Amino acid sequence: MAWYVSLDDASYEAARSSFSWDIPEGYNLAYDLLRKHDDATRPALYQAFPGGRRETYSFSDLDRRSNRLASALAARGVGRGDRVAVVVPQKPANVLTHLACWKLGAVSLPLSVLFGDDALRYRLRDSGARAVVADESVRETLASVAPDCPALETALVVDAGEDPSTIGKQADGATAWARFEVVLADGDESFELADTDADTPAVVLYTSGSTGPPKGVLHGHGVWTGHCPAFWMYFEGDVRGDAVYWTPADWAWIGALGDLVFPAWHYGRPVVGYPMGAFDPEAAFALAEEFDVTHAFVPPTAIRMMMGVAAPAERFDLSLRAICSGGEPLTPEILDWATDELAGTVVNELYGQTEANLLVTNCRRWFPARPGSMGKAVPGHDVAVVDPETGEERPRGEVGEIAVRREGDPVVFREYLDRPEKTAAASVDGWHLTGDLAVRDEEGYFWFKSRDDDLIITSGYRVGPGEIERVLLEHRAVEQVGVVGVPDETRGEIVKAFVQPATDAFDPDVVREELRDLVRDRLAKYEYPREIAFVEELPQTTTGKIQRRKLRERDS
Repeated sequence: MAWYVSLDDASYEAARSSFSWDIPEGYNLAYDLLRKHDDATRPALYQAFPGGRRETYSFSDLDRRSNRLASALAARGVGRGDRVAVVVPQKPANVLTHLACWKLGAVSLPLSVLFGDDALRYRLRDSGARAVVADESVRETLASVAPDCPALETALVVDAGEDPSTIGKQADGATAWARFEVVLADGDESFELADTDADTPAVVLYTSGSTGPPKGVLHGHGVWTGHCPAFWMYFEGDVRGDAVYWTPADWAWIGALGDLVFPAWHYGRPVVGYPMGAFDPEAAFALAEEFDVTHAFVPPTAIRMMMGVAAPAERFDLSLRAICSGGEPLTPEILDWATDELAGTVVNELYGQTEANLLVTNCRRWFPARPGSMGKAVPGHDVAVVDPETGEERPRGEVGEIAVRREGDPVVFREYLDRPEKTAAASVDGWHLTGDLAVRDEEGYFWFKSRDDDLIITSGYRVGPGEIERVLLEHRAVEQVGVVGVPDETRGEIVKAFVQPATDAFDPDVVREELRDLVRDRLAKYEYPREIAFVEELPQTTTGKIQRRKLRERDS
């Protein structure tokens, strides 16, 4: 069953009209990503560590090691449908745990090492996680919350720096603690895959909404294969051959795992792992040089930091051919920088969300990129701009909510964990509603406007903060920006911009007026920010998205 998603011989129009999902019966992620390659020599993971240590794992290496972990977890009572949390940075233990879960028929639960007590406690309790594999760096946090997680029976600590008998002494004894490496060594190298298919529950990813606590988003085994058509597009069809993949994004998020790591393994190509911590643009270029990285997923914030490195193509021997990016606006200067400073490297914007990822993207092989546009709908996904009340498609050029047909689409989530009313509320007439507002033009390009809950209504005009942010980011004095609506007695709301300056040497009054003129000139007179505040830093999620909610709270 050596099955791959391929769009090699089609035009965009032909692919859109003819593509259909043909995921094999008995599909299991671990088979697709590892066992189908059955190669003891082909590298799957180039693992680097700060300090210079380097390791290489073949697909067969990862298959044997994940077999060991699957058998060890099974011996500790983990079985089909049980949830196993993964709180590990870019280290082999992270991906091995996911793969072991899928071999067991269990459900993996990626969580960030940056979570504090409250965030980690909530997700472990809400998911009912039965086991957790956690990095030594989060051991104390885990030990403090474990007593509040009654379902948690097993905790395996990666790179533990203490004797196993001392691990978890802060806990109440209900959770059995052990070294990950010892458990892995004791496992059986052979393991029979559980009976699964594309719909069998495989992974829960937590997403934060505008209201209420974070929700667990449940996906089936078909989810990462569902990412492959977009992966093929934003990497320009150049997904096999000598491709080597890397992302600085945390392996706790769908953007890292789904946009890069697991699709790369579907196609049998290696991924670079490196637990960088805070993003370092010099280290990023050095890593890309060392491992001949050809394709990367890099958030726009990180790209802008890389743009601060002088003459990268001269200083580093780079093999980069394509970069994909999303989550923030891709401004024209990013595309120009890649062309001018990275020897013509293509940068393609993408769009998706935790509930339904990689629905829209760019592909220069198929159509020209338009700065500010997310691109066109990906083959295999029926994407439209609809009226969220009725599900009827909006006419081209009119604002509506981005939606995707649920039926038969492997990237659309199965449910919000234990929240049937929330699951039902996200659908209308067979569409999954993303909560994002956009316009689709006559040529099929999607133009993001805003989250529906971020929409600003000023003097009767509906204003999307994203497009204002995109324009303001082009100003030389702006490093980061967040735009929100704030109450106004006359206009209902006015537009306010919180600007993180790129330099200390600027005249605030002059820059304020230049920014207002920029928006007036590029967008509309009613969209310019009537208030502009300069701040040292902006609140961001761990994936680099500006938290507009916190900006609104700051101004209340």
